[in-house]
Amino acid sequence: MRAMTVLQAAAAGVVAARLARGRHRPEPLRPGAAGRPPERVSVVIPARDEESRIGACLAPLLADPAVSEVIVVDDESRDGTARLAKSLGATVVEGAPLPDGWVGKQWALHQGVRAATGPIVVLLDADMRPKPGLCAELAALLNAHDLVSAGPRFICDNAVEQALHASLLATLVYRFGPIGSTTGPAGPGASAERLLINGQCMAFRKARMDEADGFARVRRHLTDDVALGRLLARDGWRVAFVDAGPLLEVDMHTSAADVWHGWGRSIALRDVTPAAHLAGDLAVVWLTAALPVLRLAAGRPTPLDLGLLAQRLLLVTALRGSYARPGPGLAASPFMDVATAVRLTWSALLPARTWRGRDYGPATFRSAVRPAPPARSAAR
Repeated sequence: MRAMTVLQAAAAGVVAARLARGRHRPEPLRPGAAGRPPERVSVVIPARDEESRIGACLAPLLADPAVSEVIVVDDESRDGTARLAKSLGATVVEGAPLPDGWVGKQWALHQGVRAATGPIVVLLDADMRPKPGLCAELAALLNAHDLVSAGPRFICDNAVEQALHASLLATLVYRFGPIGSTTGPAGPGASAERLLINGQCMAFRKARMDEADGFARVRRHLTDDVALGRLLARDGWRVAFVDAGPLLEVDMHTSAADVWHGWGRSIALRDVTPAAHLAGDLAVVWLTAALPVLRLAAGRPTPLDLGLLAQRLLLVTALRGSYARPGPGLAASPFMDVATAVRLTWSALLPARTWRGRDYGPATFRSAVRPAPPARSAAR
């Protein structure tokens, strides 16, 4: 028990230090801070079987005067994704068959960036809901950064879905600090090896990404966004992760079960995290989030447990801005922390190798931490 208390106290100190970085993070992006971009902006959207969701993403982008073109890369969809995108006015790139050794999203993004004609490229997932001003603000940030990633506000359909989602989100905060509190390669937060970005929304200069051959170099990663951010930070890129909640929302999941299976598959970041860091991440979540709940349920919480529970409730308040409609599910999220710790451990020990109807076996799936070397010949 004494050893457990020491370990828990050490983990609590680590989490407190990470949370404290949030005091210095930038304010969320808001419309109007930047004027119309002086350069053309191309938006690239990879899409595989997104007919039911892509319309809400495309409509505001096609009406945005800051956006010069919207490119949808149809990644061998089996529904009407391409037809709908064309009818709305987007430029549709028919994705080429997936080459050996590539994960589908990276291959789609590689093709989309090559097709873009603007010097500034914004990448968005098909389930994103951008608002007017988003692309202008992202473009303006490229004056000070080489790669900008943006975090949205999440849309949850019911309290159970929101509770599980917020619990999973809390594990990211406990492991990496609040959004906007880390940057690379030498910013105020974590090093490049602990950098976190969000691949649902990114912006960069096309020429710089072409030179880096970034998507080819992370072609085997299922956690492609974090792999890309860490790779480019090691290359010396200035990487920023900003809060774009007032300008961007996302409807990622259809149910709590979808959150469990969909987001839970990659939440451990297994393929970009060294074993020692992964073990440390699991220990932090179990000791500071799950254990206090278990002891409270057993009627035997320690003073440290009570302090950690109070800290977790404060995080609930801080996370309100991360949700389009914060509700009772957010307040109940700490009671999901034990289940979330189990899901995190499962994700770390038995990482998923399938996604969007594709099976990425050992020949494709990359468990090594370092991204692959350039593969220009395979990409062309």
